[in-house]
Amino acid sequence: MNILLVTMEMNIGGAETHILELALSLKAHGHKVYVVSSGGNFVPELEKGGVKHIYAPLKDKKPAHMLESVKTIKRLIKEYKINVVHAHARIPGFICGIVCKRTHTHFVTTIHGIYKVNFILKLLTNWGEKTLAVSNDIRDHAINEYHLKPENIFETINGINTNRFIKKEVNIPEVRFDDSKFKIIHVSRLDKESVEVAKALIDISEDLNKEIPQGTQLIIVGSGNAYEDLIKRSAGKGNIIFTGARTDVDNLLNNADIFVGVSRAALEAMACELPVILAGNSAYDQGYQGIFTEKELELAKNTNFTCRDMKKLDLVILKKDIINLSRENTENMGKYNRKVVLENYSVEKMMQDALKIYR
Repeated sequence: MNILLVTMEMNIGGAETHILELALSLKAHGHKVYVVSSGGNFVPELEKGGVKHIYAPLKDKKPAHMLESVKTIKRLIKEYKINVVHAHARIPGFICGIVCKRTHTHFVTTIHGIYKVNFILKLLTNWGEKTLAVSNDIRDHAINEYHLKPENIFETINGINTNRFIKKEVNIPEVRFDDSKFKIIHVSRLDKESVEVAKALIDISEDLNKEIPQGTQLIIVGSGNAYEDLIKRSAGKGNIIFTGARTDVDNLLNNADIFVGVSRAALEAMACELPVILAGNSAYDQGYQGIFTEKELELAKNTNFTCRDMKKLDLVILKKDIINLSRENTENMGKYNRKVVLENYSVEKMMQDALKIYR
C-alpha cells in the first residue's frame, strides 16, 4: 500500500512522535510510506528509517502557502500513486480534504487532542472518510462537537517504541547530570499554552532542593516560543537544566528519578520504568491526577494520560507528591509502569489500528 502521512511539522512533540513511529512501523511491514510537512528535528529519523520526507509549508495559514501545499500534495498523490492520505491536525486535514476530493483519493485523519470549536473552525475542519482518535474522550468530543458518525471514528493509542524506551544505563556528557541528587524530568513542547507545569516545577525547585535531603536537579526538555521566558524565570536557581529540543529523550529519561508531565511523554517515561506524576496545562483543559498507580489506570487511559477535566494543578500538592516519591522505593512502581505500556501501548497495535481503516 502507498501511504502519504501529512502533518504541519516534524519537530519534537507527541503527535510528531506518533507519526514518526507509525511511519517507521508501516515501512518495516512492507508498505511504501511518505511524510510531507514543513520539516523539523525528526526528519533525519524518518530518512534513517527509509521513509522519504517532502517539504510543504503546512504550518502556515497564509493563502499562498496553503495553495503551495495543495499543489505539492496533489503532485505527490500522482507521482507516488498514493492509495491513502492520512492527515494529522486541522490545517493538513483541511488541505488534504480539498486535494483528496479532487483526486478521488481515500482520506483519513487522526485527532490528537481537544480542539477549540466555533462556526468558522468547523467550516475549516475535515476529519476525512474515517477518523482515528487517540483516546475515548477525544472520540466523544469529535462525535458531539463535529457530529461525526460513530461508525466512522475509531479509538487508537499512542504507540511507544519499547525497544528504544527501556531502562538502561547511558551517559550524556554534555548534560551536567548530578547523580548524587534526586532528578526530576519534564518533557514537553514549551509554547506559551503548554508551560504551566514547567513554570510550577521551576517555582517550587528551590523548596524541593531544601526539603529533599540529597538535593534536587530539575531537567526541562523541549523548546518553543516560551523557552527564553522559562530560562529568565529560573534565573538564580542553580539546580535547573534546560536541554532544548532533543531526539534522544529515551537517554535523558534514563538519567532521571521521576517524570512530571502528561500524554506520550509520560508513557515514554513509564516504558523506562520511571515513577510518573501526571500534571497538565489548563489551556488545554488539563489538570492534575497526581502519582500514577495501578488504581489510577482506567482514569488515565480514558484521557490518554492528559488529566483532561481533572482538578487544577496545585503547587502545594505537587511539591508534596514529589517529596513523597523521593522517600519511597519506587522500583516496583517503575516495573508496573512498563508493564502497562507493554500491554496497552504497543507501536504494533497503533499501526494495525491505522491499517484497519486504510483497508
